[in-house]
Amino acid sequence: MGRFDRYILTQLIVLFGFFSLVLVSVYWIEAAVDLFDTLIADGQNLSVFFEFTALALPQIMLLVLPISAFVATLYIFNRMIGESELVVMQTAGLSAWRLLRPVLLFGLLLASLVGVLGNVLAPSARSQFIDRQAEVQEDLTGRLLRAGEFIHPARGLTVYIREITELGEFEDMFLQDRSQPGVETTYTATTALLVRSEAGPRLVMFDGMAQSLDRATGRLSTVTFSDFTYDVAALIAEGRARSFDVRELPTSLLIRADAELAQEMRLPLARMLFEGHGRIARALFSVFPPLIGAACLMLGHFSRFGVWRQILLAVVLVVPLQVIWNASESAGRNDADLWYLAYAQPAAAALLTLAILTFAGTRRKVLAGWLRRASPSDTEAAA
Repeated sequence: MGRFDRYILTQLIVLFGFFSLVLVSVYWIEAAVDLFDTLIADGQNLSVFFEFTALALPQIMLLVLPISAFVATLYIFNRMIGESELVVMQTAGLSAWRLLRPVLLFGLLLASLVGVLGNVLAPSARSQFIDRQAEVQEDLTGRLLRAGEFIHPARGLTVYIREITELGEFEDMFLQDRSQPGVETTYTATTALLVRSEAGPRLVMFDGMAQSLDRATGRLSTVTFSDFTYDVAALIAEGRARSFDVRELPTSLLIRADAELAQEMRLPLARMLFEGHGRIARALFSVFPPLIGAACLMLGHFSRFGVWRQILLAVVLVVPLQVIWNASESAGRNDADLWYLAYAQPAAAALLTLAILTFAGTRRKVLAGWLRRASPSDTEAAA
């Protein structure tokens, strides 16, 4: 790279890092608020919360990085125009294509980063997120350790604990089980303990009573006990089946998916194919937002009023590209034969970038020719 390329590329990377940090923080805080409410409400500690938010970061970065690159490019080239740096470079004979070489290199670096995130880190993080989410859902300990509240840790189960001692004992416990059809059993106990075993968690209640109501006959049976063990593991057995999310599967598997594999994983074939090709397409598309932003700013010239029209044009041109992606995603996820629509967005972005650069080069040539024709008359007028 030449000195000019290193100069532009360094500024792009620095500003890109700054804007990425700001936008990722905003999106991360928004996601963290929802996770905090969910996890803390289920009785989980802060370490689980930070683990979940960390696993959500790759997906957030995948969404934010192209936006950060676009904003950083607009900022850098707007400053270069305001300080006449771009005008000097154009006067020195650098064409629009030459000026965009460092931006193209920046776009390729961004595409590599998005490719690694979308095809390696984000699927892996999503898989770990689902596994940990299943573990948290099966962990009834955290959901039971809340005193003074009526809680529903599983379907058909209602639990109330008056107080939890420092030793982990449940004082004055109420448990109602409606998981069996036609039968409603209510347990009350003076004290209780939640213990672990090889078969899963067990709830041991002491000095209590069990009341079973047969809804069909209306008969109520009452039994008192000195100690009774309640099988909590049976309530979570049905939740142990692992279902696959298309976002956690490797790209190589998705793009080679067929009807047999889709049926085996119980996922729509169209969604699997579009997801796999969509990851590649998003990486390819990441090359073009910085190019579009820089090319649009080259359409203008130095003005003390700024280049807000060119900035607005760049933003307006990027919006239809997102519309193309939304339409392609809607069609491609419903028809397995339309997986190629995933590449419609990067193809449209490439054509748009080429059109803007061609127009910028043609406009500059026309302006140079006009200045050459106007210079003799200016000389005569001066004489």
